[in-house]
Amino acid sequence: MSHNRSAPAEDVLKVAGKCKGADGPSASSVLKGAQNAWDMLSDEQSRKHINTGSADLNNILGGGIHCKEVTEIGGVPGIGKTQLGIQLAINVQIPLEYGGLGGKAVYIDTEGSFMVERVYQIAEGCISDILEYFPYCHEKAPSGQKRLKPESFLADIYYFRICSYTEQIAVINYLEKFLEEHKDVRIVIIDSVTFHFRQDFDDMALRTRVLSGLSLKLMKLAKAHNLAVVLLNQVTTKFMEGSFQLTLALGDSWSHSCTNRLILYWNGKERYAYLDKSPSLPVASAPYAVTGKGVRDAVSSSCKRVRVT
Repeated sequence: MSHNRSAPAEDVLKVAGKCKGADGPSASSVLKGAQNAWDMLSDEQSRKHINTGSADLNNILGGGIHCKEVTEIGGVPGIGKTQLGIQLAINVQIPLEYGGLGGKAVYIDTEGSFMVERVYQIAEGCISDILEYFPYCHEKAPSGQKRLKPESFLADIYYFRICSYTEQIAVINYLEKFLEEHKDVRIVIIDSVTFHFRQDFDDMALRTRVLSGLSLKLMKLAKAHNLAVVLLNQVTTKFMEGSFQLTLALGDSWSHSCTNRLILYWNGKERYAYLDKSPSLPVASAPYAVTGKGVRDAVSSSCKRVRVT
């Protein structure tokens, strides 16, 4: 009896062992990819983070935006989503000798909200912070000194302007090849990920399947290329418990698309960030500010200055 029960499983393993190439990996190659939990913990502890510009925001995120993960950032218009996206595209470039990743950024703009003049201002703010907190290091680090110019920061942001959901699908599919050719990219930002799908996509079931496929692809890219994927998202109203409440666009169909979720909101006149989802961090909130220099700590919450490390 036990032999008859195991026969189908043995047949499956035999077939799987023969399936290679385009049809899928062999069973042996899948098993070779196994990791032990200790290696996984070591990998997580050594994982790089991208500074948000705000120490309080970094704290609730466990050090900043995580590489090898997908982070969704949502909020109402004017709360600072694009400002934070631009800040991350600049901060990922902070040279290694100043505690940064020394990487480059891909910025996929679906709404036309990416303003080059603002990027230049935020780059200047980042440079002024570096010079303030590392007053002597830049004199001894020619590579860092050479890069501490706003023009250099702007030159290392690869910008894609997307005007339809078909273009967005095409660019995300193209990212695999692009990242193979640009191995120093450490962050991919999509601002916003849902805009064209909400505007132009009428088939809800198909939209869900397409977005699920795209999110899976982005997760794989984040892990394979050791980079952070940041998805900026809009909010919409949803009727819940007898009243209309704000919720992130695409709702439940999009709820499993990211590793971490950060919701930006107003509390009176102060901006706050709420960590709504994380595999390892507790739910928490922190105030932040959007200044001329970029995203920084809220003055009322803390008088301490933000370090770039």
